Amino acid sequence: MAGMLLERDAELDAVDEALAALTGLRPNGSGPAGRQRGGLIAVAGRAGLGKTTLLTETRRRAAARGCTVLFARGGDQEQGVAFHVARQLLQPQLARYADAELRASLGGWYGIVGPALGLSGAADGAPPDPQGLRDGLDWVLTHLGTRRSPVVLVLDDAHWADAESLGWLTAFVSRVEDLPMLVVVAYRPEELPETAEAFRALPGRAGGRPVDLEPLTAPAIARLVRERVGKHADDAFCRECWAVTAGNPFEAVELSAKVAARALRPDESSAHLLRDLAAAVKGTGLVHRLERLGASTVRMAWACAVLGTEISPRLAAAVAGLGAEEAADAADRLREVRILTGADTLEFVHPLIATAVYRAIPDAVRVALHGQAAWSVIDAGLGPATAARHLLETHPENDPLVVRTLREAAGETQRAGAPETARGYLARALREPPPYEERAAVLYELGCASLLTEPATTVNHLRAALEEPVADPALRAAIVRRLSQTLAHADRLGEASDVVGQAARVATDARERLRMRAEQFMWDAFRADEPDSPARSRRLAKLADRLSGRDLTERYIIGLRAWDITLRAEPAHNAVRHAERALAGGLGWADEERGFEVPVLVALAFMYADRPGRAEDLFADGIAAFERQGWRGAHLSFGYTLLGYIRYRRGRYAEAEDFVRDGLRLADRVGRGTPVCWYAVTILIEVLLARGRTGEAQRLAEEYDFGPPFPAAVVFPDSQTVYGELLLARGRHEEAAAEFAAAGRRLEPRGIRNPSWCPWRLELARAEAATTPERAARLTDEALDLARGYGTASGIGQALRISAEIAPAGERPKVLHEAVAHLERSPAAGELARALVAYGRALRCAGHAPESAEILYRGLETALSCGADRLAEDARDELAAAGLRPRRLRTVGTDALSGHERVVAELAASGLAVPRIAERTGTEEREVELLLSAVYRKVGTDAAGLAEALHTTR
Repeated sequence: MAGMLLERDAELDAVDEALAALTGLRPNGSGPAGRQRGGLIAVAGRAGLGKTTLLTETRRRAAARGCTVLFARGGDQEQGVAFHVARQLLQPQLARYADAELRASLGGWYGIVGPALGLSGAADGAPPDPQGLRDGLDWVLTHLGTRRSPVVLVLDDAHWADAESLGWLTAFVSRVEDLPMLVVVAYRPEELPETAEAFRALPGRAGGRPVDLEPLTAPAIARLVRERVGKHADDAFCRECWAVTAGNPFEAVELSAKVAARALRPDESSAHLLRDLAAAVKGTGLVHRLERLGASTVRMAWACAVLGTEISPRLAAAVAGLGAEEAADAADRLREVRILTGADTLEFVHPLIATAVYRAIPDAVRVALHGQAAWSVIDAGLGPATAARHLLETHPENDPLVVRTLREAAGETQRAGAPETARGYLARALREPPPYEERAAVLYELGCASLLTEPATTVNHLRAALEEPVADPALRAAIVRRLSQTLAHADRLGEASDVVGQAARVATDARERLRMRAEQFMWDAFRADEPDSPARSRRLAKLADRLSGRDLTERYIIGLRAWDITLRAEPAHNAVRHAERALAGGLGWADEERGFEVPVLVALAFMYADRPGRAEDLFADGIAAFERQGWRGAHLSFGYTLLGYIRYRRGRYAEAEDFVRDGLRLADRVGRGTPVCWYAVTILIEVLLARGRTGEAQRLAEEYDFGPPFPAAVVFPDSQTVYGELLLARGRHEEAAAEFAAAGRRLEPRGIRNPSWCPWRLELARAEAATTPERAARLTDEALDLARGYGTASGIGQALRISAEIAPAGERPKVLHEAVAHLERSPAAGELARALVAYGRALRCAGHAPESAEILYRGLETALSCGADRLAEDARDELAAAGLRPRRLRTVGTDALSGHERVVAELAASGLAVPRIAERTGTEEREVELLLSAVYRKVGTDAAGLAEALHTTR
């Protein structure tokens, strides 16, 4: 072994240093080296420079130190096989468990990672998204790393790793410094695919040690040659060996073997023969040497080259068309000449040899061998996904069996979480081509596989599918729905609506027509450019009122009506009634065909109606469904982001920020500029402004190019209005007013008037109060009327609070007193804190400092409990201006109700008014009001929803 690792002392020192850091032991095992620390060693070098040998020695040294070693090798022929490398790494560790034990160990990840790792079949239904699968693989590897630490993960020939595995490992490596895990990879830089840019940047990062292998010097080659042909090899001979191999250790070893086999004298007299012998080690020389071994041996070598790595002798014989005895003889000859190695499983001695043999196969023969390999692996029971990579290398021949096999492989691969690979199989199936009557189905499947990656391409596939004659009405309907979904996700909501609208007009089945109308209502609800929104609203109301909710389609329509009521500021209790009707039979969050939009809208209808606790419960169910399904990209990002928005509406700003930042992190993985990213950035800016961190909000806006033009889709909260709020917070009143006015011009024609959903009137009034106070007053009056019509305590309180800002100073205390009274009956702690501080300020300015004290103390406490840091500073300033100092704060309660709060809450829920509760409990009426205010904020409801909320929290 030492002879094979000449001039690699520095590299081995790096390995020993990394292993010492990993194990916490000194390289010589003499004692502790310090804290265990993971890392990365990236070995780069041209073919034959000894990467594999270095990795083999690394594995040996790791095992000697008691490390668990995971090993995989990329394969030239297996690059298109999804998760080929991941399976090599993880399957040996997991396959030793019985199925029940494995399920218990992996928990919820079993159904997500099992199919990708070949541990279980893919279940029917929606597959995990690629990011969800990566998270699952991360969990499995991290779990192994902690349970069997220390772990050394070794990947050879990473340039040939499949894209799915390489992408996963590249992302995972960033965390290994914090794990008891060392990752060692070897690759040829010049052969990395274009898609591996992130991998190319790894060396030097994540605690990495970049190792670039150089050719051996002449003395090292001389030593290597003498170890194999004898110490009597003279200097001239050895130097010529170095010259003809360019210091490549693999070529030098093979050349030495040829010299020994031909019994050449290793001196100057034989030096002139070395160049021809070296040529026989690789390229055409190797091919000529192979051809001299006979036709059956050549076919066996070709079959092995087509099959790739870990070759079954029986399968190779079948592909080569050889009998068992003839194949065994051929394998023996190939082992003798150092082309193959192994017995039960065959391998090429070196990837260079495999590449040379494969490239030497005549084109027509290579195509035929791949075709034979495809059917041989099917016959061997290895499944369509194993056969598919071979079918990709064959020529189209109008063969229905090829189409069927590729479609089955694509379905299996997509359900395992590899849509990119599935796309390749289906694209090849189209070129076969499929039978005329199957073409639409193949195009549809291709569109489904492309949905997450290339929306424009998906649209083309699905439109092409609709142009085909489709005999099956269910298939045509599925194509239409998927096309509308894709258009909507590409921010082409008008087209999405038109597609399902046209399908509804021509549908002959009444239930299918209703479902298409439901889809159209949904996309129209998100359109910012809907041409006649009031007419659509009237149709929706008429339809929803007569539906019973007997199936999912009817419940979706009823849920959309609940959302429409919310937007139009119709009474909130009607929105709650329809939302409850929609939920009565269940709404699925993880329904691939239906999407998750309507369940989200129903949950948010509760939030705006002052039932945020109910909304949180629904989102918790939805997030759990996404995680079970492995949907950890856009779906989970929306879930966390909007859950954060609910916390914001409740005045829990620190929790809101945490959730929204998690949502933004997930959105970044999906891609900047996507709808989910707009939602996350919009809401995070809103939260930061509420916390008084205007500068941070501005930096976030600049980082994500948050500003005009805004998306065509409706985003909540409204992005343009939030942008105006950011401008207003920065003192740019005129620009802010322009944005608020533009938002109003966009929303008003659509009938979207609820100030609780979008407070553009209130914010415009604030922006224009100094310049056009009369117009500002009209705007706040309009907003207050709309808020009263909607009927939520939080909405009315917010409108009153901002009305007070516009009102003459003498009227402000009265208006703010009413605002506080409403907000005390709401779950909106943040709005209550603002109103209390404003009320205290107004009282102080009116000369009522003693009365203002208690109000300001309450405002300060509430602001601090919300995490509204800037508002708390304002409250302290007001107290100081009143000649008061902030007293010791009362403990701010958590979600748990105190005993006294529980008593008054249950009495209120039973229908008793405040005076009766005060009488029953022997408490002052004002104290009862304050206790109930805390109850509403903690439970997350208003008075109307209190009984139900208490029932669900028991």
